[in-house]
Amino acid sequence: MREKNKKKDFNISKEHSDYLKSIKRENYFIRITQILVFVFFIAIWEWAARYKHIDVFLTSSPGAIYKLIVRFIEDGSLIKHLSISTMETIAGFFAGTILGLLTAILLWWFRRLARIMDPYIVILNSLPKTALAPIIILWAGMGFSGIVATAASISVIVTTMTLYTGFINVEKDKIVLLKTMGANKFQVLNKVVIPSNIPNILSVIRVNIGLSWIGVIVGEFLVSKAGIGYLILYGSQTFKLDLVMMGVFVLGVVAAIMYFFASWLEKIVIKY
Repeated sequence: MREKNKKKDFNISKEHSDYLKSIKRENYFIRITQILVFVFFIAIWEWAARYKHIDVFLTSSPGAIYKLIVRFIEDGSLIKHLSISTMETIAGFFAGTILGLLTAILLWWFRRLARIMDPYIVILNSLPKTALAPIIILWAGMGFSGIVATAASISVIVTTMTLYTGFINVEKDKIVLLKTMGANKFQVLNKVVIPSNIPNILSVIRVNIGLSWIGVIVGEFLVSKAGIGYLILYGSQTFKLDLVMMGVFVLGVVAAIMYFFASWLEKIVIKY
């Protein structure tokens, strides 16, 4: 094993090694800069709030938000609200992504159906899903199912359009080659179409994380009595801006964690 690794290292030229190191340095620089921008923003916000350069009633402050987070963690309410919203988001994410993928496969499989449905898909994509959320919730139910349906409705059309476009743009030569070798439609889908669109599928997954959170928050605004969206709505109605900003901050942190997990998963899948 050691001899093989040495041979691999030996085969890498100095120029290629320097190039790989420059990419790593660039990635480190980007990551550190992102962290510094966030820290600088928090510091400026806290400084402006402490010295009365901004109205803390309207904007709150990082210190006040931190104290509120600690208090909500200690009494267990933050974990309760966060777990409810996270479960709704995960359910809506999987529902929207899987349904969109299956719809894209169906449209690719039946081209005539795709031509028939094309204008309707475009119209559905142009409709404001958040404005339709009350109707969706009435159809699907006033609780968990309605919120999940709202989250799924926001991502399913985008997923369908993105993946279907990727499916029909797969290199025709590969498909023709498989067909000349006797491959059926399922084998073409399994061996060429899906593998060629793995980057598109992973990209859709990352986008759908944010879209699912939007759908969940909108649904919680309308019908929920628990969750991050409920906290934000309750804080705005009672003019507790600390609570509103805490909800937004927690939402941003959780969405970022899910996004970075999806990015990590994308690197693993592409690598192998």
